[in-house]
Amino acid sequence: MTKDYLLEIGVEELPARFVEMAMSQLKDKFAKLLEENRLEFEDVVVYATPRRLSAVVKNLSEFQADIKTVVKGPSAKIAYDENNNPSKALLGFMKSQGVDESNVTIKDDYVYVNVEKAGDSIENIFKELVPTLIKSINFPKNMRWGGRNLKFARPIRWIVSIYGTEVVEFDLEGLIASNVTRGHRFLGSSKIVIDDVSNYEKLLKDNYVILNQNDRLETIKYESEKLAREVGGEIRPSEDLLTELTYIVEYPTPIMGRIKEEYLSLPNDVITTPMREHLRFIPVYKNKEQLLPYFITIRNGDEQYKDIVVSGNEKVLGARLEDAKFFYNDDLTTPLDELAPKLDGIIFHDKLGNLSQKTNRLEKLSETLGSNLDVAQETIDTVKRAAYLSKADLLTKVVNEFTELQGKMGMIYAKKSGEDELVAKAIFEQYLPRFSGDDLPETTAGSILSIADKMDTIAGLFSIGIIPTGSQDQFAQRRAALGVINIILKNQWDVSLNTLVEDSLYNYINEDNLVFDYDESKSKIKEFFLSRIRVILADQKVRYDIIDATISSNNDNIRDIFLKANSLNEWFAEGDRKDYVETFTRIKNMAVKAENNEFTESLFNEYETNLYGAFVEVKDSIDELRANEIGNEVLEELGRLISPINDYFDNVMVLVDEEELKANRLGLLKTIDDYIVNIIDFSKIIL
Repeated sequence: MTKDYLLEIGVEELPARFVEMAMSQLKDKFAKLLEENRLEFEDVVVYATPRRLSAVVKNLSEFQADIKTVVKGPSAKIAYDENNNPSKALLGFMKSQGVDESNVTIKDDYVYVNVEKAGDSIENIFKELVPTLIKSINFPKNMRWGGRNLKFARPIRWIVSIYGTEVVEFDLEGLIASNVTRGHRFLGSSKIVIDDVSNYEKLLKDNYVILNQNDRLETIKYESEKLAREVGGEIRPSEDLLTELTYIVEYPTPIMGRIKEEYLSLPNDVITTPMREHLRFIPVYKNKEQLLPYFITIRNGDEQYKDIVVSGNEKVLGARLEDAKFFYNDDLTTPLDELAPKLDGIIFHDKLGNLSQKTNRLEKLSETLGSNLDVAQETIDTVKRAAYLSKADLLTKVVNEFTELQGKMGMIYAKKSGEDELVAKAIFEQYLPRFSGDDLPETTAGSILSIADKMDTIAGLFSIGIIPTGSQDQFAQRRAALGVINIILKNQWDVSLNTLVEDSLYNYINEDNLVFDYDESKSKIKEFFLSRIRVILADQKVRYDIIDATISSNNDNIRDIFLKANSLNEWFAEGDRKDYVETFTRIKNMAVKAENNEFTESLFNEYETNLYGAFVEVKDSIDELRANEIGNEVLEELGRLISPINDYFDNVMVLVDEEELKANRLGLLKTIDDYIVNIIDFSKIIL
């Protein structure tokens, strides 16, 4: 027999950012525990509101599956006495397994018994299983309450545990599971008896709780869009804002308020940032650029006293925008280039100096990057000017109040100060991408400055020993490294990782006289970037052994690593490459014995002459192809070496007694192997 089972964990309001991680854990861990306890079920469906985490196990079996096992016992020699009666050893074994002599069989001189164990009921199993489940849910921050040892994101106030219509009782440190839940904090009942799991969602809805988070999300979107259309507008809320709104209300009711016209003269970001980030309001737009004098807020309740709620929200927003207006107008009285020299009063890091020093390094590094990329002098001048002004907006009152506007306000104030449009845009683009999936810089100057800013931060932090480990990445260095890589890939720039790291570290030595272990820092930064490259390639479904083979090929050009890895991935998928892997791995295994790659052609026999001639011909052909960046044709050309290499090994003894001849042969093989490994290290490929 199967029925649905309901577990509801009733809590004080959970932080919205914790809800989805809790839902994921509840679903996965519950399913795993059920499987481990041999309980059959169809699915685990999870729901969440600010005041509850719920799991409904669909078609859960009432009992565990029965166990049938064969258990090995004592040897047959000691299992029976001289009269063929069970010995104490056998009697003890049968008693421990709960069987009699009729279950005993002898095989390979040992006693075996067939043990059948009936499955237990969920009523007994859940007394320990469900408390274990609840305690296993982890949060970034936990709390204790009421003298309990139990830790959770917020205090647990009630627990519902029902199988069909029956309560499955358990005790969680004094909290007794029942069939009583609670509705909306202000509009619903504080005591709702659930008579059947199938009625759970309806009972909550009758008490102003929309259980299904997807339904709440759709209500917020649909009703908000409807309100916006009524005033000839549209909404463009971010997914993050919609998700947060979904998890801070149980009964969403969108309502519209007005913005005073006088505030619409402010830049859009100055208006919308306090609305979205601080008050969780949804702006209303007329078009892509123009805001309408309206906002939408999501009330956790019905429309009763809507006018009072709207009036209160308008006053709160008005106060915020009045402050923003004052800050903005005050900021406009001082051009950015007058603020930039004052950056020496802001610490970048206590071991890495101030922001004035950082902008100086950014100017130097941006100029170096621009020169290496062979961009126009005009672009280099643009990015140097942007670098000089890049952090000046951190001294403005608006950014001090709304820190998330750094870069954006720098762009706005630069334009107001009469700076070139490209300089202004680069100031904003230095921070891109800000998060996964964010836009990348559009301009060349912005791209260069963004790379310089991120590389300067990574180089500085690594040089003082601040390196991301495990889940610890206080300064978002992983995100910065991914940003650098993706900007390079977007622009298809020819950038050497080695040179990029060296230039970034040299600035700290040359400009700031920072003392650190240069070689160690350089090595760790390169490995850090290679680990990020591995992650991106793995996400692109490139085989892990091909990633290893590519990265081991002594090529530190970031763009080429990606081109090569993806090309190799396709090439290996197109056919059997066993001959390539075995042949080139064979030559590598011998080449590692060489002390150097020196050789003399006068010592060659005919097979060595044939091999070397084939190598020179293939090398010349490949060098020409690689200049034109033709991937698969290079690999096909390498295939022409397979036969000469195999002929060589079939007819030539490499490790001969004569040292000069042995060294000469190893030198030739190492020369060939070094060239091949620069294309791909076949020894890393798993067949």
